[in-house]
Amino acid sequence: MDSETSIRIEETVLDILKTCNLEEVSEQKIRRMASEKLGLDLSEPTRKKFVRQVVEKFLAEEQAKREANAADEVKEEEEEEDDEEEEDGKVKSSGDKEYDDEGDLIVCRLSHKRRVTVTDFRGKTLVSIREYYSKEGKELPTSKGISLTAEQWATFKKNIPGVEQAIKKLESKS
Repeated sequence: MDSETSIRIEETVLDILKTCNLEEVSEQKIRRMASEKLGLDLSEPTRKKFVRQVVEKFLAEEQAKREANAADEVKEEEEEEDDEEEEDGKVKSSGDKEYDDEGDLIVCRLSHKRRVTVTDFRGKTLVSIREYYSKEGKELPTSKGISLTAEQWATFKKNIPGVEQAIKKLESKS
């Protein structure tokens, strides 16, 4: 496939992707629409593969934009809430959100000593499930726990139904 054809196909597919509802359209439908617009058969294997690459690249870029926007929104909310924090070193709370002494978001408390937090460590967002101890009026993290990157968290989250299923299976045996 020559470069001029590739450019035409890519531009047409991107135009379609930008104007359609991505929740309701399939790659096949996009390929068919582009084929009709261009007057080319895009079901031929090399063209089909090229269209798939354009679609996948577009979707990956859109996902990255959504994640960046979500991260920006969280940072903005945290900055606004930081402005509202008290100076006494205690756990801060703003609305329904709670923060620890280091400014990390406490998502939930699993028990008196265990909690789930979201933090920024060296530029990476981490989800931590960790035990804490009290020292001089401050709650400090122990080494007992785990910190997951956003990617690891996403993998874990996808597999929660499997964990729940295994728990039910084990509980039914007891």
